[in-house]
Amino acid sequence: MRKYETVFISDPDLQDQARLDLYDKVKNIIAKESGILLNFDEWGNKKMAYEIKKKLRGNYVCATYGGTGDLVKELERNFRLTDDILKFMTILLSDDVTLESLEKEVAEAEEAAKAAEAAVEERAKEAAEKAAAAAKAAEAEKAAKAEKTAEADAAEEADKAVETDEVQD
Repeated sequence: MRKYETVFISDPDLQDQARLDLYDKVKNIIAKESGILLNFDEWGNKKMAYEIKKKLRGNYVCATYGGTGDLVKELERNFRLTDDILKFMTILLSDDVTLESLEKEVAEAEEAAKAAEAAVEERAKEAAEKAAAAAKAAEAEKAAKAEKTAEADAAEEADKAVETDEVQD
């Protein structure tokens, strides 16, 4: 078994559902040919260096997987038959890989993704706490300012009352 990486560029004008169907088709081909999908990374729409099929932009996707040469042949055959694929390239990452090492790599990638998701959630929670503390501090400052204004108004009224008493005397 070998480890491959295929980067393909799909039509940027595809609807979201059609794009997802295309991704599912690629994943199904890998599974049907007894391959193991390690990573399926969508890079998004990017400007291409040159025009391909009258398109200046393309939706880039990188798929890393383990399989045989027959898998690569079948995948590339389907890419050639599909009009939605503008360009593709497959490279061999490692020549001799065991099934166990690929499964271990998949498990590690899933753990890393979970850890990254937990870290994002923790940062969001901390940001929410900071925002709540800042809002509380702003509210306290506003209340203190209102209290000072009320005290100043009361002192001003007291001064006016004293002045009117002095004027009456």
